[in-house]
Amino acid sequence: MGLLDTLKARLAPAREKVSDLAHQHGGRIEHGLDKAAKAVDEKTKHKYSSKIETGAGKAKDALGRLSHKDGHKGGHKDDGTAPPAA
Repeated sequence: MGLLDTLKARLAPAREKVSDLAHQHGGRIEHGLDKAAKAVDEKTKHKYSSKIETGAGKAKDALGRLSHKDGHKGGHKDDGTAPPAA
């Protein structure tokens, strides 16, 4: 077994835990990213708005990829709230 295989085997439980947490708290994390992006944008007097928006979008995309595991690959995003009433 090579070094990369050994690292993957050792990191698998940690990745699983992080993935579970990201799936469980995705809405809160996204809210925090939005709040941080807004604060930085205001501090820089909107000089870097497009770059901040791009960075926040990439962070949200990474969060989405991390939180979608084998059983959660659908378009449904669980943010801890109940589904809307019919």
